[in-house]
Amino acid sequence: MDHLKKYLTHVLLLIRRFDERIVANWREQANRRSIIIIIAAGAFALVSYVFLIAPPVSFPVGNLITIPEGATAREAGEMLEGQGVVRNGVAFSVAVTVLGADRGVRAGDYLFKEPKDLFSIARAITTGAFGLEPIRIRVPEGATTKDMARLFGGQLQRFDEERFLALAQPEEGFFFPDTYFFLPNANEKIVYEAMRQNFDTNIASLAGEIETSGHPLRDVVIMASILEKEAHTDADRRMIAGVLWRRIKIGMALQVDAAFLYSLGRSTFTLTKEDLQDKDDPYNTYVHKGLPPGAIGSPSLSSLRAAATPIDKGYIFYLADNNHVTHYAKTYAEHLRNKALYLGS
Repeated sequence: MDHLKKYLTHVLLLIRRFDERIVANWREQANRRSIIIIIAAGAFALVSYVFLIAPPVSFPVGNLITIPEGATAREAGEMLEGQGVVRNGVAFSVAVTVLGADRGVRAGDYLFKEPKDLFSIARAITTGAFGLEPIRIRVPEGATTKDMARLFGGQLQRFDEERFLALAQPEEGFFFPDTYFFLPNANEKIVYEAMRQNFDTNIASLAGEIETSGHPLRDVVIMASILEKEAHTDADRRMIAGVLWRRIKIGMALQVDAAFLYSLGRSTFTLTKEDLQDKDDPYNTYVHKGLPPGAIGSPSLSSLRAAATPIDKGYIFYLADNNHVTHYAKTYAEHLRNKALYLGS
């Protein structure tokens, strides 16, 4: 009996050892399978990220991206892939579904300041996170419509310079110089209307002065645009306005150089004898009497007020010395003395 018990015990031990070996072997194989699965999953995730999820190398940072009205997620994906926003359009439409965006994509203009991955793009376009922030643009006093076209055209992606000039040049001078805030997708019509409305708002505050002056609004604007270039202080603007209105009144040519600069599209130049005698230039105020045919820039409110409320002390001539101090004269002889005294000529 004892021998049988020992024999069975020995057999059971052998079976247990065999079983332990089988279990250990199975565990070893399972661990290997798990490692392989983990590695495969990691590789798949890495490949998916690189080829589907990561931002494209040529991501259009700072460019306006438009999703048209009525576009489906698949159509939006194709457009985004074509513009380099996502790597794969189909993956984008899948991401939209994964995010649970039942309402689909939101139409409009989007702007991304930095590269974003597939899910960030999908989240932005399904929630309407357009990323559009107002751009601050300063239009200086005296700026011409050509100056404005270059200024806005350089910062607003939907702004067409030629179309703006077609709208604005016939109304030169009627756009108020100021600090403006426009969204990056503002076009030339939006800018035109905003600046024109700003002018109308500001000029309304001078309605009484303009009516009292007896001059039409257009003439006041033209004169103000000249004063913007000719004077450095508010006091000088009103004094020079008195001189120039008097010259017109007595039939004398205005003889202001700033009008030449406008017609020639330059910021500075030296007048020649031929320039002074050029009758073909309507802005030649040495040959043609009266005001030029249009404003030569956008005047400030101060210049507009000065044009409407001039100070007339009988002066006909003026000059500015090297310190920008203006000296006035009632006769040509006095003017020559001022030139000799303050300019050394």
